[in-house]
Amino acid sequence: GLRAAEGGVAPLMPLGGLSPCVIKVLGVGGGGSNAVDRMLDTAVGGVEFWAINTDAQALGRSKAKGAQVLNIGASVTRGLGAGGDPDVGRLAAEESREEIAAMVAGADLCFVTSGMGGGTGSGAAPVVSETAKESGALTVAIVTKPFAFEGKRRMRQATEAIDRLRKNVDTVIIVSNNKLLDIIPESTPLEASFRVADDILRQGVV
Repeated sequence: GLRAAEGGVAPLMPLGGLSPCVIKVLGVGGGGSNAVDRMLDTAVGGVEFWAINTDAQALGRSKAKGAQVLNIGASVTRGLGAGGDPDVGRLAAEESREEIAAMVAGADLCFVTSGMGGGTGSGAAPVVSETAKESGALTVAIVTKPFAFEGKRRMRQATEAIDRLRKNVDTVIIVSNNKLLDIIPESTPLEASFRVADDILRQGVV
């Protein structure tokens, strides 16, 4: 079991243990990396933050925020992203499995955060989660499902990815972006809707 150390937000300490738990937050793909960027804005101590992506430009932004970054699938995507194709995302993660294993090594608890429906998140998050779980970490995935208006293909890709994720994690927490529309006024521009989705991903971890 875990108990909070005295003083509230100190690192979690294993019961009877002296060293704090090693917690890693792994943002996979665009949505996951955005969530990690947000978490860094709200300064959570004692946690290692990683942004994992096939898009080198997006990783540059995460690095600037202070995240550690892992560019996966360099030979598959040449740093240009997965083009919305989960098979490309999966191949990218498979190509970089050794680096992913090194990244999760030593973690007691891994949060894998990702937006489902796109290429990198849908394809790579199950591989990242599987690698984290194989390393012995308690692994929790926090993912968003696409908005309905993003189309049937993205929704199908999200559903398939979540099915794969379930096999590779201890717990999956799913946030439906459509439910967000119930709490966002209709006049809210698209960009803001996605930002709220990122915030909810962040709150799931923090």
